[in-house]
Amino acid sequence: MTILAVLMLSYFGVAGGSGAEIDVSTRPHAAPAAAVHGHAGGIWKAAVPAKTMEAEFDRYDVYGLAVGARIQADCSLNWVDPDDGRRYCFASGTSLVYFLDSPKTHLAQARGYWRRLQASGQ
Repeated sequence: MTILAVLMLSYFGVAGGSGAEIDVSTRPHAAPAAAVHGHAGGIWKAAVPAKTMEAEFDRYDVYGLAVGARIQADCSLNWVDPDDGRRYCFASGTSLVYFLDSPKTHLAQARGYWRRLQASGQ
């Protein structure tokens, strides 16, 4: 089962692709993003941090760095490495899901790209 399927299962109570229609408006705690934060940012941007969070890589999306792209993130989606306690930010839920498939590998790739960026002065 993929991480996305696990997330869907835990949120909706059913696995994706089962053919069943899911009406989230019937959930007692369902609220539109606008009601949660005051804007229609979608499910992944329902809670943007009120103040800037401290994170590695100057708050650039870790998966983006791992694949060679600089994507600024607001840290509303983040992951704390259980081994060293460092916080890493993500610009989208998709980025986080792909990252979690192999966090150690993607961190190593991101660190390598980050070192090259720092060495070139960018």
